[in-house]
Amino acid sequence: MIERLRSLGRSLKSEVRVYRLVIKDTRTPRLAKWLLVLAVGYTVMPFDLIPDFIPVIGHLDDVIIVPVLVLLALKLIPADVVEDCRLKVRAAL
Repeated sequence: MIERLRSLGRSLKSEVRVYRLVIKDTRTPRLAKWLLVLAVGYTVMPFDLIPDFIPVIGHLDDVIIVPVLVLLALKLIPADVVEDCRLKVRAAL
């Protein structure tokens, strides 16, 4: 179980690096860049649309909004851009 969590953490860290490279890439459409920045910003901002002290719903907005923003951005980004960035991240490891 602990190994699965570590593996998940490593893959999440790797994906964040990929998204950082995707944002910097000139081939990435502006709307996709904004969606990724918005997703990252929403995760780190000190307030939520629905406060976390409301049971279940307060945390559910974080679990739904951020992945939806990332998925929308990834659909707008050409596949070769994402693949190039993933290759760069793997090469850096």
